[in-house]
Amino acid sequence: GLEEEWRARFTEEDLFNEFTRNEKGEVVLSQEAAEKKIKKLGGYDKLYRIKYEADYLEHLVWQGARKRYLPDQSDLSDQAIRDALTEEQRERIIFELHTIKTMGFPGYFLIVSDYIRAAREELGVSVGPGRGSAAGSVVAYCLWITDLDPLRYDLLFERFLNPDRISLPDIDVDFDDAGRGRVLDWVTQKYGKERVAHIITYGTMATKSSIADVGRVEKIPLSTVNQLKTYIPDRGFPENIKDENNKPPKVNLHNCYKYVPELKDIMEYGPDDLRRMLTYAEELEDTNRQIGIHACGVIIGSQDITNVAPVCVINDKDSGQDVLVTQYDGHVVENVGLIKMDFLGLKNLTIIKNCVRMIKKGRGENVDVDHLPLDDDLTYKLFCEGNTVGVFQFESAGMQKYLRELQPHVIDDLIAMNALYRPGPMDNIPEFIDRKQGRKPITYDIPVMEKYLKDTYGITVYQEQVMLLSRLLAGFTRGQSDTLRKAMGKKQIEKMNELEVLFYDGGEKNGHPKEILSKIWEEWKKFASYAFNKSHAACYSWVAYQTAYLKAHYPAEYMAAVMTSAQTDIKRVTELMDDCRRQGVEVAAPSVNASEMDFSVDTDGKIRFGLQAISGMGEAASSVIIAEREKNGPFKDIFDFLKRIDMHSVNKKNLEVLIKAGAFEGVGSMHRAQYFYKENALETTPTYLDLLVRWAIRRQDGAASNQMSIFSMSTELAEEDHPPVPQCPEWTTLERCRAEKEVISTYISGHPLDDFRYEMRHFTNIGVDQLSALETLSGREVAFAGMVSGVKDAVSAKGDPYGSMVLDDYSGSYELRLYGDDYTNFKNFLTNDTFVYCSGVVRTSTYKDKKTGADRTFTRLRISSMMLLGRVMDKKTARLSFTVNLADINEDFCNRLAKLARKHKGDVPLQAIVADPSKGLSLTLDTQELRVASHDILAELERLPGVVSVTPIHKQ
Repeated sequence: GLEEEWRARFTEEDLFNEFTRNEKGEVVLSQEAAEKKIKKLGGYDKLYRIKYEADYLEHLVWQGARKRYLPDQSDLSDQAIRDALTEEQRERIIFELHTIKTMGFPGYFLIVSDYIRAAREELGVSVGPGRGSAAGSVVAYCLWITDLDPLRYDLLFERFLNPDRISLPDIDVDFDDAGRGRVLDWVTQKYGKERVAHIITYGTMATKSSIADVGRVEKIPLSTVNQLKTYIPDRGFPENIKDENNKPPKVNLHNCYKYVPELKDIMEYGPDDLRRMLTYAEELEDTNRQIGIHACGVIIGSQDITNVAPVCVINDKDSGQDVLVTQYDGHVVENVGLIKMDFLGLKNLTIIKNCVRMIKKGRGENVDVDHLPLDDDLTYKLFCEGNTVGVFQFESAGMQKYLRELQPHVIDDLIAMNALYRPGPMDNIPEFIDRKQGRKPITYDIPVMEKYLKDTYGITVYQEQVMLLSRLLAGFTRGQSDTLRKAMGKKQIEKMNELEVLFYDGGEKNGHPKEILSKIWEEWKKFASYAFNKSHAACYSWVAYQTAYLKAHYPAEYMAAVMTSAQTDIKRVTELMDDCRRQGVEVAAPSVNASEMDFSVDTDGKIRFGLQAISGMGEAASSVIIAEREKNGPFKDIFDFLKRIDMHSVNKKNLEVLIKAGAFEGVGSMHRAQYFYKENALETTPTYLDLLVRWAIRRQDGAASNQMSIFSMSTELAEEDHPPVPQCPEWTTLERCRAEKEVISTYISGHPLDDFRYEMRHFTNIGVDQLSALETLSGREVAFAGMVSGVKDAVSAKGDPYGSMVLDDYSGSYELRLYGDDYTNFKNFLTNDTFVYCSGVVRTSTYKDKKTGADRTFTRLRISSMMLLGRVMDKKTARLSFTVNLADINEDFCNRLAKLARKHKGDVPLQAIVADPSKGLSLTLDTQELRVASHDILAELERLPGVVSVTPIHKQ
């Protein structure tokens, strides 16, 4: 084969020179070191194979470089491409290829580029832009393994492969969640299932679990075992305890029996069964307890894996399939010559993919997310406003606050924030923002440092900056600069001291003063263990930019895709729905005429709940409905639906949950209450839905049997009219909301509190979710409200009655307990489905712990008043104030206002504030004559043309 041709073409001397010299052909190793290197690579026989792979890799890389850097050129020879590239591009590629070859890794790059190519081109799987240090390789960029140009972002190859330190390359690849398994199957098919295996993980017996396991076998009571477990320190021994070497002892049972008095006593004087249990537990500690499958590590061997490692089969809990795994775990597996590849699932790739698919389907637009403009104003506006819910890695509240302060306008700002927003480097964020905003000067210790610190306003943020600066200032080699990065990150003191001498020598040779070099070195020492890998930050900031671009330009499609990925986590879905409301994107109830399986965007631009999201629907029934609708058009009404859908595929339970979720709203003229209407309250009386289902089944079964009978001579049975529709009042907001909550775990067509939104806005000062952290409210007067559910009355051990209720508001829910006087005063409000308003004070008191004598604090909420939420507005409003623009006051306005006041008479005086924004003036007009019912008039008053705002003024 071709490999034989290579053996004929090159002599061993050729190989010796090629593999032991540097990329420029210069001799850099002694004869002895060079021979040692050849031997380490496996001798000449192996070198021919590596050389053959390396030459093929080189050809692929030059051709890839043409597509990446010379997109206008076609069909150039490798040499012509080399000549046409810039010097920086050419030199970097030559250096990387030479390093990959002489370290013996070209085959690795060929395999990775092959399965990534297959994922993109054959399997239609989304591949991430790269992650971790592999993004520093221009070779990987030219092979399409990664998708960010390392030269544009100052990413370094030796952060990934250090030529001075042979260690296996590690290219972790992100695939979309659904596609990860398909790529693994492809790899298994291509290389053979004897050569592909997952990696085993061993779970060991931890300190506490070994006590628990032995306790179970020895039949020690659970309460005793739990008591013993509490003696084991969670976060290390107290600082004053040191071992014989004057170091803090490791937390294990051996040391616990030495340093924990309670356990020491048991081991010396305790009962036999406990001493026996603890002795066994100590012997078992740290032994292997169970096996599992490494979440993402996969082995691909050049030969059958059984030749180099034992394997076994484990059942994968996620897929339910039996999977081949190596019995060596991840730490050892590379020592036998096997190479580990990480296949990761990244749900954000799935989100992006689904979003792009929805945009194509709904708008006919093709969005090429791999080539988005990096200067898109709308995208940066979204970051500057902190509107980043659902944006990859940028959605925490702290990050949103910093984005609003930073006002990012280039991708480099996002990369820096991604790297800085973690414990440690976070302390630098305010300084970073001040420098960007011009509040503080951007300074450099030595002017030449600007070259690598300009993008981060003079602050060192990345490991790559330390590496580049060590070369620039002190002439470090590529390998030395990476060794420095590693030594600083892992605090390898001896190595640091060696490099420090080199740094000063090299720096002074370049004419930099020693005291400034020393200042830089000390800062690095302090900071470098925090410094972040820029390659990783750049890749993930690109994914973040893609998600933000989609959210900024296509908010409905993007949020629908995010909600689909979160649909099993209803708390998250509710958060996302709140964010949609803030953006003005409507989230609508599921609909048999508009919903897909998952969240989608309908023709009106609303996000629709998917049919699958309804509890009790399932995939089968949902797909039957969608298939029929797509084939024969939308359903006209429930009767049309029941004629067209096979009643064996969609049953009565499915129909019930569809109706409760609102999926038949607007399909025909029936409302939800009519389906559940009964002639009387008897248990056995059928609902109208029961009658409909019987009618539909009779029709379908009659049509199916189609036998000649005395009845079927006429067509009456087949065309029998549906049961007459009953007339009854519609469900209240509360009933609708309760039904929706039952089947989709959240409210869609409103919230039970919507009728009281003014009370919630003007008279409460906290959401009930804040009551879960009472300490943070200490000393405050609080006012909150909500809907009552889960009411319980009980009697304490002392015989005192007490009660509890769960209060729900827009923020969440909280269980409120009432004891003593509070229970006596407010027990009338313990009624499910009522709406209550509470005010009170949060106080913290100190008391002495009887056992230890230590001071302890206790925070509690004292309720001072409770009332029905519907009465708050009228009871607590001194006057109702509205602001109106002068330009809008005319006869029509006055007539409409008078009409409203007559319609809603009450006890609260009205106050008007007439504003003239052009002159910056306003005039307050009070009236005692016009008195209104504030709760009833508020919404209508707000809608009057010219009214800017309406505010209830509190009674003092």
